[in-house]
Amino acid sequence: MARVLILGGTAEAVALAKALKSARRFDGILSLAGRTSTPVANQICSRIGGFGGAAGLGKYLAAEQIEAVIDATHPFATRISINAADACSSAGIPRIALLRHPWVSGPGDNWQHVKDEHHAARALPKNCRAFLAIGRQHIGAFAGRSDAWFLIRVVDPPEKSLLPGPHSTIAMRGPFAAESEIALLNEHAITHLVARNSGGTGASAKIPAARQLGLPVIMIDRPAPPPQPIVEDVAAALDWLTNLIG
Repeated sequence: MARVLILGGTAEAVALAKALKSARRFDGILSLAGRTSTPVANQICSRIGGFGGAAGLGKYLAAEQIEAVIDATHPFATRISINAADACSSAGIPRIALLRHPWVSGPGDNWQHVKDEHHAARALPKNCRAFLAIGRQHIGAFAGRSDAWFLIRVVDPPEKSLLPGPHSTIAMRGPFAAESEIALLNEHAITHLVARNSGGTGASAKIPAARQLGLPVIMIDRPAPPPQPIVEDVAAALDWLTNLIG
């Protein structure tokens, strides 16, 4: 069976891993960065942790005799994507990105686009009540905002040194429904939503919830990915693998 490395960290990566196992033609390895203490369960051989940059990844590809790489990392995980591009290019290993489509604003949305978390923190007005749905690694940018209140939703509790002044933290893993998101926003009298444009459906419910409540959204735009072939769903990734390996 052809050995395939999936660089994971998304629901799509887990779905792809399960699809590879069901296909019975591929020996798949799902690699997780270890950002959360309780990764989503999957049905394929996994590894957790970094590779040691592009050079370390290149050594891993050679040692494990990897024949294809599918980069299904988070849209904001640019470093591993760049390392994968460099390592695969050097080794001559085919690579493709499984990158879900970004969210797009529509009628009724009130989005302010910013390039990163620091710009998002500066964009919030004084005395606002903001919902941060950006991951625990990124809330440190808001630590200096003692003039606002924050509702912080994370999978794992963040380090105390990263937390802003007035806040409340809830630990939950999606997906979430729009109705429950509306209830959450109303319960905490939220005035602004801060989100990263991750795309997909697992974390999207907060977007229509904010639209229905007429809340401004501070939307952190995606960084540009490295040049690479891109597919947007698991079926297309499987088609690419089948055409490549047979």
